Amino acid sequence: MARKPQQHAKAAKGKKQPSGGTPATVVLTEAGTDFTLHSYPHDPADPAYTSYGEEAARALGVAPEQVFKTLVADVDGALTVAIVPVSGSLDLKALAAAVGGKRATMADPVAAERVTGYVRGGISPLGQRRRLRTALDASAAGHATVCVSAGRRGLEVELSPTDLAALTDAVIAPIARA
Repeated sequence: MARKPQQHAKAAKGKKQPSGGTPATVVLTEAGTDFTLHSYPHDPADPAYTSYGEEAARALGVAPEQVFKTLVADVDGALTVAIVPVSGSLDLKALAAAVGGKRATMADPVAAERVTGYVRGGISPLGQRRRLRTALDASAAGHATVCVSAGRRGLEVELSPTDLAALTDAVIAPIARA
């Protein structure tokens, strides 16, 4: 990735979280996972602002295919997390199939915030208030590292897709479309 890392951490279990930590970074630290934390100024008033994920990719100088957004969907009545590249969109039918469901719709944003404990634009797949079943788009495997929200707008965490899948117990499947 062509940018300067903000904070790199690999912590032993039980080590205190750096100040400014989020539930997502606490999970990573407690698991002893290698990750790099990147912060950038979030500015929705910027005329170039189009979406949280695209803003993150642009601010970090990372290809949008390597920055993943966290979406919450309702699959047959159960809230489910989908992690897809910001360069694409979620294929609801593929998500439902990936988790053994029949029908998926996007979850109500208020319900997504309530169940995850994060605000829209800062929902992380890690450290959610209630652990939801999760699917990670198969394209993540094509990158050495991916970026996902670290739990607030303007804060991204970079980690290996293998670690992301393991920490979220994610099913890996082609759930995004270009």
